[in-house]
Amino acid sequence: MIESERLRSAYEAARDDLLSERDASGHWIGRLSNSALSTATAVSALSLVVKDSRQGHVETPRLERLIARGLEWLAPHQNPDGGWGDTDKSHSNLATTMLVRAAFHLAGAADRHAGLLESAERYIDGQGGVPGLRRRYGTDKTFAVPILTNCALSGLVPWREVSPLPFELACLPPGFYRFLRLPVVSYAMPALVAIGQARYFYQKPLNPITRLVRGRAVAKSLAVLQRMQPSSGGFLEATPLTSFVVMSLAGIGRADHPVVRQGVEFLIESVRDDGAWPIDTNLATWVTTLSINALAAGGDAAAQRDCLDWLLSCQHTEVHPFTNAAPGGWGWTDLTGAVPDAEARIRSAASAGIGWLVGLQNRDGGWPTFCRGWGKLPFDRSGVDLTAHVLRAFHAWRDLPPETGPAIDRGLTFLANRQRPDGSWVPLWFGNQDHPEEENPVYGTGRVLLAYRDLGRLDDEPARRGVRWLVEAQNADGGWGGCKPSAWGGDEGRVSSVEETAVAVEALVSAATGSTAKPALDRAIESAVQGGLTWLVAAVESGGHRDASPIGFYFAKLWYYERLYPLVLTVSALGQAVRRWCGQSNP
Repeated sequence: MIESERLRSAYEAARDDLLSERDASGHWIGRLSNSALSTATAVSALSLVVKDSRQGHVETPRLERLIARGLEWLAPHQNPDGGWGDTDKSHSNLATTMLVRAAFHLAGAADRHAGLLESAERYIDGQGGVPGLRRRYGTDKTFAVPILTNCALSGLVPWREVSPLPFELACLPPGFYRFLRLPVVSYAMPALVAIGQARYFYQKPLNPITRLVRGRAVAKSLAVLQRMQPSSGGFLEATPLTSFVVMSLAGIGRADHPVVRQGVEFLIESVRDDGAWPIDTNLATWVTTLSINALAAGGDAAAQRDCLDWLLSCQHTEVHPFTNAAPGGWGWTDLTGAVPDAEARIRSAASAGIGWLVGLQNRDGGWPTFCRGWGKLPFDRSGVDLTAHVLRAFHAWRDLPPETGPAIDRGLTFLANRQRPDGSWVPLWFGNQDHPEEENPVYGTGRVLLAYRDLGRLDDEPARRGVRWLVEAQNADGGWGGCKPSAWGGDEGRVSSVEETAVAVEALVSAATGSTAKPALDRAIESAVQGGLTWLVAAVESGGHRDASPIGFYFAKLWYYERLYPLVLTVSALGQAVRRWCGQSNP
């Protein structure tokens, strides 16, 4: 049994670290990792703008400096196998390596970096080249087509390899989008327009009717694209999406179009001092709500009052311009490029948010990220992690309209149906790059169990099976690292992560206090919790609770890490344990 004073001391140290990360207004902003993928796409976009700009709207010397600094950051971050990963902690992957190669070519720096690019070519060939990229993404064209467009613009891939996108459909009323089975996810409409036009420009369709329809839709769809662009210039506040739009339009002679000029300003404003770009500006709303919940887990509620006004101001009050999401939701950031998604929270605002969530529920009973019923592509399909968050929000505001009982029942049915035969759940938004399938059942199972806890249903059979799986998934060192040891052939070479260990510990602390498991499982839960707490406390004592792992975006084959994730999750897990063993109150 870990000593209570040692546990409390570790919790207080981690809590104080988390509180120190607030900005002057009292909320959290965090810091996303630098991204080779983002940096490469930004370099490509700016290079094409410099080549095409003719009317003096762009500060060419300034952009050339940003291009050079971006390449200077990319070059030393090549992995020994010749590829690039999405972050400085990521394994190499085919998509990012192809984008980096294209960036060096578009910037006119291929000859100066011949050795580097020769290694990259070998890596790309070894991963299967263009066919390998298509296998990586399957039927989802959201990423494969933009990547191949970037490569085609650099002359490295013929345009016939780029699938045409029906950009003319953007001219239809948004209410029709869910019925069209678009080849890209809901948030990617800007890319559909810009990339679709680039493909049309370089390789027009053979069908004369299609060619005529698309030709007549160019101007109108560009006007739609311009209306979609937020005031920051950054679509979704995301460097890759904005860069793909900018490079596609600049690549067809439209570098001086207002969409491109605003997109360039976003890229200029979002570059970091070291010359790299993150995958998104920030996740301020998301990490602030996570931080508040983590502090509440240990009974520390003061921070909630400090940032309440800010959180309320982040609620969307108008229909979103390109996902057509209704008012009432929150996005992941307070910036103008965010899209409301399924998280956040005082009474009128909460009621509007609950109503928004009820309207978002999919027919299968789960919740998607942005838009109900758009299709089966990743961002639009239901996710167990999103559904678990929604069920917890419904329970927290169960005294408010609208009625959520039927939605909760359908959500629980969805979770039960999505549980894997071994008892685990796999989340949509988080993965483990070392897992054979790049999945993260530890994170998914932990998050779902917290929903069963809040609803008082830890004795339900799905919850019992999830608890049992989580106990068995513990690593030999007491932590958790993404999947059961048997799936890896043993623990050799594995390293437990702060994020996954904290999520597992919080779920199992809840199971130890909130279920009536059989005695043998009770003992196993207690043992797993003590091992996990010992691992986490040691991490805090050594400063390791700040070590972030690339666990984001696995479903899109993209990766990022966020500086606040390990800290927030540690505070939440240790706070739960302190309440149980140290008598901490919970206002």
